[in-house]
Amino acid sequence: MLKEPSKTKEKIVEWIKEYFESSIPDAYAVIGISGGKDSSIAAALCAEALGSDRVVGVIMPDGEQNDIDDSYRLTEYLRIKHVEINIKKITAAYLDLFESNDDFKKLSNNREGISRDAKINMPPRIRMSVLYGVAQSLDKGGLVVNTCNYSEDFVGYSTKYGDSAGDFSPLSSLTVSEVLQIGKELNLPDDLIYKTPSDGLSGSSDEEKLGFTYEELEKYIYSGDCDNAVSKERIERLHIRNLHKILPMPAYNKSEDEIL
Repeated sequence: MLKEPSKTKEKIVEWIKEYFESSIPDAYAVIGISGGKDSSIAAALCAEALGSDRVVGVIMPDGEQNDIDDSYRLTEYLRIKHVEINIKKITAAYLDLFESNDDFKKLSNNREGISRDAKINMPPRIRMSVLYGVAQSLDKGGLVVNTCNYSEDFVGYSTKYGDSAGDFSPLSSLTVSEVLQIGKELNLPDDLIYKTPSDGLSGSSDEEKLGFTYEELEKYIYSGDCDNAVSKERIERLHIRNLHKILPMPAYNKSEDEIL
């Protein structure tokens, strides 16, 4: 937990200001608004750092989204610019590329086309493409906000080149409980801050999908221990398996003896 969340909030706000000043000073912060805690809190931090008029929220349902009202309520609460871009047609066309390709079905040995995991990870990757499409189309340019937190990153609970991408990340050093502390400092509505987190894709909550609670995960992160042996084993396994999502891309570097 943060000792002084108000000071941490101010430091993040100042960090965002400095990042934009050193990058594209007049750019917008472009952020996908899901209605969950991370996008709500990251958007609020950007609004405080840059001003509401320089934050663009992009609402991206895949067809119908049951909690889309939360996304709109957040944009209205923060008074930020926003646009809704429904990705249903894109996801349908993407799936058809695989489902109608007999050669791919033979290659993958999957009569349905792509795998279930690939289907689940497809919308986040499409959404990130949409965010960059918006950012690069704004008159003064835009920088895309990554909304991942440290707890999720630690066990790889994100989609590579999907929600794990972005130009800057205000929450990536904060655990879930610390993100909630920042949300309280920003005076966001409690029901947005404490909304049960889910990926909005699989129909399960984050903790159900992970197989352990965020409280167990945070205790392991800070102490290396966990009261539940099964949870501890799963946390360690997911952390090692998903390090490729947060480490720089491995690259071969030629040696001096290879140069003429």
